Amino acid sequence: MSSYSQSPSDQPLLESTIGDHFEDIVARFPHRDALIEVATGRQWNYAELNSVVDRLALGLLALGIQPGDRVGIWSPNCAEWTIVQYATAKIGAILVNVNPAFRIAELEYVIRQCGMRMLISAPSDKNSEYTSMAREALASCSELSELVFINDEDRPSQSGEFTFGAVLDAGTDLSRLDLRDRMDELRASDPINLQYTSGTTGFPKGATLTHRNILNNGFFIGELLHYTEHDRVVLPVPFYHCFGMVIGNLNIYSHGAAAIIPGRGFTASAALQAVQDHGGTSLYGVPTMFMAELALPDFADYDLSTLRTGVMAGSTCPVAVMNRVIGEMNMVDVAICYGMTETSPVSTMTRSDDTIERRTSTVGRTMPHLENRVVHLQTGDTLARGEIGELCTRGYSVISGYWNEPEKTREAIDDEGWIHTGDLASMDSDDYITVEGRIKDMVIRGGENIYPREVEEFLLRHPGIHDVQVIGVPDDKYGEELMACIILKPGVDTLTAEALAEFCHGRLAHFKVPRYMDVRDSFPLTVSGKIRKIDMRNEAIARLAAVSAESEQTLV
Repeated sequence: MSSYSQSPSDQPLLESTIGDHFEDIVARFPHRDALIEVATGRQWNYAELNSVVDRLALGLLALGIQPGDRVGIWSPNCAEWTIVQYATAKIGAILVNVNPAFRIAELEYVIRQCGMRMLISAPSDKNSEYTSMAREALASCSELSELVFINDEDRPSQSGEFTFGAVLDAGTDLSRLDLRDRMDELRASDPINLQYTSGTTGFPKGATLTHRNILNNGFFIGELLHYTEHDRVVLPVPFYHCFGMVIGNLNIYSHGAAAIIPGRGFTASAALQAVQDHGGTSLYGVPTMFMAELALPDFADYDLSTLRTGVMAGSTCPVAVMNRVIGEMNMVDVAICYGMTETSPVSTMTRSDDTIERRTSTVGRTMPHLENRVVHLQTGDTLARGEIGELCTRGYSVISGYWNEPEKTREAIDDEGWIHTGDLASMDSDDYITVEGRIKDMVIRGGENIYPREVEEFLLRHPGIHDVQVIGVPDDKYGEELMACIILKPGVDTLTAEALAEFCHGRLAHFKVPRYMDVRDSFPLTVSGKIRKIDMRNEAIARLAAVSAESEQTLV
């Protein structure tokens, strides 16, 4: 039996644009809560949200924004992010998600690479001088014509600058018929969103996503979560990423549910307070976010009784964490979503009736209307069930390509339409897929293939370990050796190399026992909360180059 699965559905794909589908939902649920921003106390029902979206859309039309023009948004989570997302969709402008952590060189690269016409910028905060960097980009990038400040207190100082409020008011001479005329020109197959991949091995690439890609992905995620207009979803995950924008907003607003923004960025207490105060039925996060919430000293004081479901994505979830999320946070239907930006993003997902074992050891089954297969790393042939190879995905969710990079598109998407994920995976007899790690993270020690996730899951059984990441580091004898980067549990002061080696003895194959151990307070994270193993590996290589192996904590 080959490692291939597809998931047909009695429910057809949506063939409308994002704007048209949103208006259908508004007509059904005009008075239901749509958007709540906790920090400011602002909130909108569906009719009110649609009204302000239309105001912004008309303002953008008045400024001359055309279908296909690239409009960037550079901001942490806020209500304006959502308004911009739907206003640009209604007029056919391609929304460019700019990572809030970017600095001027990265911002200018994205502007030039995609030919961004307008940038909508957040106000500066303690982490980033958005205003000054946006102005610098406007002055230095000939592609950029207009700069819009979300904070109306950032007054325009030069030609081409506008406040958000001014754009909202710019379309007063236009009518709803003008917007309808523009919406009627658009097609579901039109590109509507550019998301720049992390670029850990080079410059980031602009994944080009259509209405059809992301509207359907969001919709079918919501179907599997059994969302209705009664759901209230707390979103502490970043909107610039597919997790917030698609699994979050497009999912929520395709079902008439409410989106609750607990803050500009993630804090564990704010997320749980939002659930308590606003009756959250669903909570999102990467596993490290849930671990931070569970670790709060006053965790037991929060009323989480309204929760029933949620989404974990970004990395695998330890069994102990999943047990606590289900048992102590009442998220009995919590789902694991897996995918990549290039698949809109979700290609596999657990179902509400899956066991805890399925939700922690696998990433679920293939999403409706998609196909997955596992192929041999060298030959590309589909492997037998249970064998480990590269996971490939095909279907409506696959990007149309990388913006202005046809060669890189051909490298990622083969002639049969399969996108090669770069992830090592296996498929069992029941179509459940297990992701073993990134191909580039696989460690080859003396000819033995080692999958870090397997070692991490074992080490998490140690009573003193709160979290662990296993990486490969260069070794003259074996090619690579393992290093365990460990965060200890509160109250655990030390863990010796000898004690860890003894814990592994007889339970783990000798070649899988990490040679090096690094006890640390935290792991480097991306803005979306994913752990950056590449940074830990580079740090480890630098340390090993600076001192002899004998002076490191050796586990053999």
